[in-house]
Amino acid sequence: MQQKAARLSKRPIGQSGRKPKGVRNHATLMAEKLMQDDAEQVVRAVVEKAKQGDMTAARLIIERIAPVRKGRPITLDLPEAKTSADLAGAMASLVRAMATGEVTPDEAATIAGVFEIRRKTIESVDFEERLAALERREQK
Repeated sequence: MQQKAARLSKRPIGQSGRKPKGVRNHATLMAEKLMQDDAEQVVRAVVEKAKQGDMTAARLIIERIAPVRKGRPITLDLPEAKTSADLAGAMASLVRAMATGEVTPDEAATIAGVFEIRRKTIESVDFEERLAALERREQK
């Protein structure tokens, strides 16, 4: 069985050959410099192409002016959630809304995450109140 010879780096000890964190690629810096110098002309050219009917140029402009919105406002009729039991009712309403197509599964998952945060808040407040009651009872 042959043993492979260890490969020794020619770099001094402590130098991995990697760029330090935050250092940018030289080619990227050069490209940015070139674009910065001609930015106004490039924008004018893209706008002119869009005016002439170039849909790629038009899409580029539209995406920069009005980017695709992530999420949408949702109005749901949910019960007030002051207790964990209330949250169970709210979750049931959410599942119904998802089943009927009122909200998408992704939207329902986001809302369920908010319910979970609310549940943890209720749990924390309840714990603090019970602990305070026990401490008052011990002081008597």
